[in-house]
Amino acid sequence: MPISLALRGRHAADPEGRAAWTEAVAVLRSADAVFSTYRSGSVVSRLGRGELTLAECPPEVAEVLALGAAATRDSRGAFDVYRAGGVGEEVFDPSGVVKGWAAERAAEPLRTLAGTDFCLSAGGDLVCRTLDPDGAPWRIGIEDPRDPRRLVAVVPVRSGGVATSGSARRGQRVVDARTGEPPSGVASVTVVAPSLTYADIDATAAYALGPEAADWLRTRPGRTGLVVRSDGSTTTVRGEATVLPGVAIA
Repeated sequence: MPISLALRGRHAADPEGRAAWTEAVAVLRSADAVFSTYRSGSVVSRLGRGELTLAECPPEVAEVLALGAAATRDSRGAFDVYRAGGVGEEVFDPSGVVKGWAAERAAEPLRTLAGTDFCLSAGGDLVCRTLDPDGAPWRIGIEDPRDPRRLVAVVPVRSGGVATSGSARRGQRVVDARTGEPPSGVASVTVVAPSLTYADIDATAAYALGPEAADWLRTRPGRTGLVVRSDGSTTTVRGEATVLPGVAIA
């Protein structure tokens, strides 16, 4: 997936900033080697085939599975790290946890940069930091799932994570684990949270819940959400972030 970084401040264009970027990319590559479901030799692939036990895996695998189990509980079963495969087959796929979790970890080297703000994007999900509480926030555009030339909203974020779940870019990969079917009535869900780990998990869980997405997000502490329905209508869940009207992309 595409990874990009924006820096502003003291180390935006110096060797220290470039070294932090190199370290962040290394963290993401390490996570890919462990968690990629597309690599037959990854730890997760071997665990799914029963070639490894959880105790034989790196400790971060247990951490991700614990996050997934909590999300399954909190979403009343709509979110799960297991999905239906072939007839009677269950596929182990923790991807709904891993992307935001890995990007949040990758931001740690960037947080060591004194006097420097950052916005790290991993496949369109972002983790941001702004050191000056009165400084300009990062302006995060939320793409219209029905027309990628437009934004449905712009979210100013100083520090925290922004994640979107939907089918516009990568197809219908998220299903309601209770039914095994794609959710109906919802085109995308965007969540802003203090951590990208939880923004990503909650965006995926809310999207899986389909028509229940907005009501469920209102139960999540500290979350701001934007639910775009299949007919183009939207619902904003008011949290700490502000959601501004969208604009057309030139």
